[in-house]
Amino acid sequence: MPAGYRVTQLILGLMGLTALQASADSLLIAVASNFTETAQEIATEFRVASGHNVRISGASTGKLFVQIQNGAPFDILLAADSVRPARLEASGNGVSNSRFTYAIGQLVLWSRNPAINRSDCQKHLRHLGSDRVAIANPDTAPYGGAARQTLIQLELWDRVRPRLVIGENIAQTLQFIASGNASLGFVAKSQLRNARLPEASCSWDVSPDLHDPIEQQAILLERAANDPTARAFLKFLRSDPGRAIIARNGYLLVAQDH
Repeated sequence: MPAGYRVTQLILGLMGLTALQASADSLLIAVASNFTETAQEIATEFRVASGHNVRISGASTGKLFVQIQNGAPFDILLAADSVRPARLEASGNGVSNSRFTYAIGQLVLWSRNPAINRSDCQKHLRHLGSDRVAIANPDTAPYGGAARQTLIQLELWDRVRPRLVIGENIAQTLQFIASGNASLGFVAKSQLRNARLPEASCSWDVSPDLHDPIEQQAILLERAANDPTARAFLKFLRSDPGRAIIARNGYLLVAQDH
């Protein structure tokens, strides 16, 4: 076995990406955890329209960013913020002028704990007692950063911080709440469309005034700069059918550039 091949396989294995190697006729897209199910729905429609397959790899935006910097074989990043796509563009890992906002995320405080049934989520947040609150890692997950900003604005950060349960990403955060490992927590509104979730005991849509906008941006990555299929997918993401799927899944949209 050639030495170069062994090195390549070792790197992919260490990054946990061996199983994600794309075929010649498929795209490999890195997707923020909150948008994974929506991206799967868009990928299905894109395949019907174009005949091209799309593979989705979901994780926190911060984790995907590091993987891309270290050579992960992604063609497109659908991030949950605008900062990391801008950094990829500046570093040459992303294609210049390919970056755009595809969705605006909405943050929700949610609980399924029957002990606080019909009570106000925000009121319970202020009177936690021994209960725990789940948020995504605020250093790597944009929804976690928005949750931290919200708690700071509510003057609750110092009080709540010792009671936090930190999810690696927003998907794991929801699992903590749904399983009862946390009494309540901050999640993406889009996640609450999942029919398999237990019934909510309380839910509070966080005011956008309490945190920076969750501006989710897409960027074409350098390895796919000349790939017409990757560009076609991004065009589909911005099309009326793509935007309809995004809006239906609980996201806000920005005005189209003309």
